[in-house]
Amino acid sequence: MNGAAKGAIVGGVFLAMVGGAGYGVYSLVGDAGDGGGAGEPAGSARSAQKTSGPVTDGEAADAARAFLAAWASGDDRAAADLTNNAQAAQAAVADYKAKAYVSKAVITPGTPNGTTVPFKVEAEISYQGTAKPLVYDSQLTVVRGVSTGKALVDWQPSVIHPQLQQGDRLRAGTPASPPVKAVDRHGKELTAERYPSLGPVLEALRKTYGEKAGGTPGVELWVEPAAADAPKRTLMTLAEGKAGQIETVLDADVQAAAEKAVAGHAEASVVAVQPSTGNILAVANHRRDGFNAAMQGGRAPGSTMKIVTAAMLLEKGLVAADRPAQCPASASWEGKVFRNQDGFSSQGQPFSHSFAKSCNTAFISLIDDVKDNGALPAVAKDAFGIGLDWKTGIPSQDGSVPVTSGPAAAAEYIGQGAIRMNPLNIASITATARSGVFRQPVLVKASLDGRPLATAARSLAPGVSAQLVKMMRQTATSGTAASAMSSVGGSDKGAKTGSAEVDGAASPDSWFTGFSGDIAAAAMVEGGGHGADAAGPIVAQVLNS
Repeated sequence: MNGAAKGAIVGGVFLAMVGGAGYGVYSLVGDAGDGGGAGEPAGSARSAQKTSGPVTDGEAADAARAFLAAWASGDDRAAADLTNNAQAAQAAVADYKAKAYVSKAVITPGTPNGTTVPFKVEAEISYQGTAKPLVYDSQLTVVRGVSTGKALVDWQPSVIHPQLQQGDRLRAGTPASPPVKAVDRHGKELTAERYPSLGPVLEALRKTYGEKAGGTPGVELWVEPAAADAPKRTLMTLAEGKAGQIETVLDADVQAAAEKAVAGHAEASVVAVQPSTGNILAVANHRRDGFNAAMQGGRAPGSTMKIVTAAMLLEKGLVAADRPAQCPASASWEGKVFRNQDGFSSQGQPFSHSFAKSCNTAFISLIDDVKDNGALPAVAKDAFGIGLDWKTGIPSQDGSVPVTSGPAAAAEYIGQGAIRMNPLNIASITATARSGVFRQPVLVKASLDGRPLATAARSLAPGVSAQLVKMMRQTATSGTAASAMSSVGGSDKGAKTGSAEVDGAASPDSWFTGFSGDIAAAAMVEGGGHGADAAGPIVAQVLNS
């Protein structure tokens, strides 16, 4: 400990009294492990000596106690030297006082589990005369230093606060953007408390429209992300500001259904769009990282991409929904063999059957007849609006279908390879297929801020939309989507399933998209398996709203 701090362990309680530029009064309560008695100094020789092999429980207890004691005393240099990333740790511990305005805290270690030590922080944030308690649990893990051989805290930002990810910073004060009160298209308030996965969306709305909405900022504690364009994440409000109102086109009832639907699956995302307007009715994510994958993600969409591929083949006259199409068990292109799920095949059936049963080879076997690797990317952009720099009102990605060659070009026909989509993109593709016209999805009407919306170069060719809708209806009633869509009422419904292989993943991503009436929805569950298994029920639940 440095000269500014005086500490003593009394009855197993470490008290750090810090003067001068220190934190004020901090205390580290309890004993982190089994390796020393109440009188053993934090950071004993056992954890400091150079050794090798796995970290012992005793070393972990000593290292954890030493680090927490240094942190509690406000000695950022000493705390940093007890980690395996001193530079990052020192900045974070120093910012805890200087930038997060933590004026006092009690850090209480819990019972170690091997080399992992949990602890509780009971702190107080004080900013310009305003103070509020902050209580949370976190944990640290002790590892062997690569170069030193010492037992060191494995530095992660989450040690300081569990909501911190790599590159994030903890900050308090008056934020640049005033708070907003977001309402749905019927005027119903949307809050993160009622609709948890809207948290990142509401923060993004605040960042974009906070000043325009006429509010005034209060005092807050927040997570400042590493990416400059990412919205901050508010952790606590110390003093309320005045919120300006922002009208969205979300629908609270559809949003509630979407929230409930994704809650049953890890790493799940769903978006609902209104085909007649392009309005985004719901956005929901259930993810550990808090990322808005529904609108900003980018992964191969699997066979949901066959909607676009089918549109291209229909426009070129190479297929028709009612015309027979070959569906062999396998098809090759430039040395790459593509197969259907479970090796199925069919002969003499119409193309609509191949679409409904998701026959990969019926699509790939026609690539030689297309004779243009740029044809699929062109239709995706010109008719479906993919890659046109959508301005939805908050950060979003508008999909990518690059021009490729060789086996990669064939893989794109079935939504694999270099194609990248998110549920927003696939929901929009379904909406375009449904109406025949691309309408750029929006979360906030363009009239609010005058931003330009993307427009596609053309509509789908005459008759193509009708055939796509017919094939999607068949998929929903007697194809691969039938089981998932059986719960969706009415006859005006359609769907397409998809599963996308991901390198190194045990299970493919599950994709599903469908429509019912004037709602189109798409969902993705990372590692969820086949389309109807995980993503299908999510979409069905949203369509039933």
